[in-house]
Amino acid sequence: MPTHTRIRPFNTRDTYPEQDLDNDLCQAVVARGTVYVRGQIGQDLDTSESVGIGDAAAQAEQAMANIDMLLREAGSRMEHLVKLTVYLVDPRYREAVYRTIGRWTKGVHPISTGLVVSALARPEWLVEVDAIAVIPEDER
Repeated sequence: MPTHTRIRPFNTRDTYPEQDLDNDLCQAVVARGTVYVRGQIGQDLDTSESVGIGDAAAQAEQAMANIDMLLREAGSRMEHLVKLTVYLVDPRYREAVYRTIGRWTKGVHPISTGLVVSALARPEWLVEVDAIAVIPEDER
């Protein structure tokens, strides 16, 4: 009996064709009632198209929409978020990004860590958000 479920498996050779990569990953993993969501960026998960190029708030909106969709696919919901990690390539994006995230997490009160990094996997990406949520026992 598996102890975890992988949501939306993919290989990096397809996601990053311009790079010489061959890693089997997935967008989220459910393990023992916890959902771990891979860092989400301004990219449509169905088309792999980058969205909001040059607009950190629009990229944060897409990242949060992706997290919402992945949590639902995993059997959870945004109100069950427990932790967010936010990566920004420029501290000046913080207010716009956190306002966007705040709309998605209103009343949820997850813990959050914010980091400023020198770059993300693609130069057009300005923000990345990863998440951890739970699936309440009565919903498993």
